Amino acid sequence: MEISKPDFKVDILHEELFRKYLRVIKLARTPTREEFTKIATVAAAGVLVVGLIGFLIYEFFIVLPH
Repeated sequence: MEISKPDFKVDILHEELFRKYLRVIKLARTPTREEFTKIATVAAAGVLVVGLIGFLIYEFFIVLPH
């Protein structure tokens, strides 16, 4: 029975990935009220556009068989 050595390459990759994540977290900040409002407005507009497209497709398939 042989005991295998731990694979240090995996540990080094995990450590490097952790450092990258930590760097991103350090750079992150809370958005200002103006930034948040713009992001929320664009997201809401996107949801409405996708919903409208879905509704139009739905209506088209209801009217199509008649």
